[in-house]
Formats: sequence, C-alpha cells, structure tokens
Amino acid sequence: MLDRTAFRANAVALTRRAAGTPIRLASKSLRCRTALIEALSLDGFAGVLAYTLPEALWLAEGEGASAFSDVVVGYPTANRAALAQLAGSERLAERVTLMIDSVDQLDLIDDVAPPGQRAEIQVCLDLDSSLKLAGDRLHIGVRRSPIHTAADAAVLARRVALRPGFRIVGLMSYEAQIAGVGDAPPGRFLRGLAVRWMQRRSWGELLERRAKVVDAVQYSLQQVGAGPLRFVNAGGTGSVEKTAADPVVTEVAAGSGLYGPTLFDAYRTFTPRPAAMFAVQVVRRPARGWVTAAGGGWVASGPPGPDRLPTPVYPPGLTMAPTEMAGEVQTPLRGDAADTLKLGDRVWFRHAKAGELCEHVDVLHVVDGDRVVDVVPTYRGEGRAF
Repeated sequence: MLDRTAFRANAVALTRRAAGTPIRLASKSLRCRTALIEALSLDGFAGVLAYTLPEALWLAEGEGASAFSDVVVGYPTANRAALAQLAGSERLAERVTLMIDSVDQLDLIDDVAPPGQRAEIQVCLDLDSSLKLAGDRLHIGVRRSPIHTAADAAVLARRVALRPGFRIVGLMSYEAQIAGVGDAPPGRFLRGLAVRWMQRRSWGELLERRAKVVDAVQYSLQQVGAGPLRFVNAGGTGSVEKTAADPVVTEVAAGSGLYGPTLFDAYRTFTPRPAAMFAVQVVRRPARGWVTAAGGGWVASGPPGPDRLPTPVYPPGLTMAPTEMAGEVQTPLRGDAADTLKLGDRVWFRHAKAGELCEHVDVLHVVDGDRVVDVVPTYRGEGRAF
C-alpha cells in the first residue's frame, strides 16, 4: 500500500530540507516506475540515481522514458550485455552516466566496445566518503571507492579525460555514516551520543576533503582541455539539509524519505510520514492472546539485527514472538489486539527499508484517505528484478 498524501508530504519535506538544491531521486528506494515519475514531476526533483545499469537502460528507453533523460548509475557495473547495449546507442549514452572508481572499469568497457566503434561514454567518479582514523586502521563508513584523497581523484580524473571514448561529467560522494545512520536510536541514549560525535567528526573532515577533491578534479580536467564537471552529487535522505549546505555540492540524492521506512524513525531533525506498508492475513489462533499471520518475514538487508525486521503497526500493540520473529511462512503475534482478530483479518507492517518492500509484491495499491485510487505495478510487477 502506498499512501499518496504521505508520499507527497514527504516529498515536500525533502525539498524543504534541500533548500533549493536539486534532489536526484534514488530509484533503489522506490522500485516503482509510477512512483518515480510522480516524484520527478514535483518541484525540486531532477534526475535519477539508478542502482544497476540494466535498470538505468530500461528506464531511459522504456515506457515513460521522457521522465528519465538523466540517469546516473550509482554503482560500477560489470554487466557486459548492458554495456554493449549502452555503447551501441547514442541516445542511451546521452541519457545514462556510469559510475567508476578505477581504470580497470574503463578497460572492461573498452573490451566490450572499443573506442571509435561506440558512443562516447559519460562517467562519474565515485569518491570514498568514509572517515578514517588512527592512521587508517579505523574505517567508519561503507566500503566503496578506493578514491579517498584529492590526489587520488586528480590522477584518476586526468587518466579518464585523456582516454578516448570517455567523458567525465560528475563526481559523487555518499557519506553513508551520516546519511544512513540514525543519530537518535530509540532507547539507546549512549549510542546516540556516540553516533552524533562520530558524525560531527566525519562531517568536518569530509567538508574540507570534498572541497579539495572537487578543486583537484576540476583543475585536472582544465589542464587537459576537458569540460568542467556537470554535477557534484552527495548525501542521502538522512543528511539532506547538511549535504545541501555544502557549497561544492550541486545536487543531493534521496529516495527512502518518500516511503518513510522504520530505519528513518531514528533521526532527530526530521520524521518522514509512513507512506508504504504491507499487510498479511491472520490464519491461526494458537492460544489466547496470540494470532499467527501468513508470511511477513520481509527482513531488510544490512547488518543483521532487530532494526532490520518489519514492525507490526496496526492493530496497535502487537509484538512478535522472540523465538520466531518474522518468518517466511508464518509470523506469530501477541498482544491485547490478538483476541479481537479473526481469521482473514489483516495485520499491517512497516518495512525497515524502503525499496526492498517492492521486491515482495507485484503492485502497490495507492490510497488517498480511505479510498484506493490506483493500482500500479512495482518493478517486480513489470517482470523486472535488478
């Protein structure tokens, strides 16, 4: 289920936090073409950050392609068939930008389609935005790009710019330790203090380093007669206002905040409205105060833990059995509301993450108030799994 009112309210909240900086829509967090088009039609959103090249090509040439004329693939690819498709189409090459952090990725592209025999490929450099302490022995953040310093970025930028068949158009740096880690985890005061200290330290370091990287890349491009960067992308739903205030950033990335999953309940500065939920049916009544629902084990990716589990939200007061939790085929639930539920009644859950919800369902029922106003396919419902 997708609540249209909450979705639009979340979109307005994101653009307000961005304060005029364009938001590139993270498709991984929505995985529904209709929802992507809806968001892109709103003021403040421009462009898509896709998560695979096959997905980017599908968006850029499929139904509604006019909305997807600027798609950046957020992760490097080794999909040879998709690379051949991109290289064989001038139109797709104009619409889709690849992510790179190594000359090895250029070698792979050239092996699939040599320069001079293909369209020019647009690329974006991926900067590692993690925090490194204790002489690089302590790494805080995600393991992404090997490009960490301004010198690293300048060397790669120069090598790409001098290489036939490629054009650097952007730079991306995703500060996951800030954008994706809640600074006010419920019931964990000391952890919240530790997270806020880490994020202050990380932000101060990244703000200075990213500015040096952008200057170094722009200078390298100028030295070899290449064009300037078209965009500098950074951030995510959890850091929109902070990232948008960075003077070198030209656009922020966001998507999860439109659906409002439970992982974003742990932030002090914003609270998205729950816009996407799923329901399972009661199929057993094993004991007084208990019901069992069919399925429900839609566990989110990432470090395994309770915060990756779906949360029963309606009827209120239901909790999962600690010995079973959310199961693939059944999920026992207990609480006062259990005795009011009949077989076939629905229990509504919120997912821990955003887009992963759509991997389980073929359609989203769009509601406005108490009415279903539309039924739209997810990626899965359109026969796509990326």
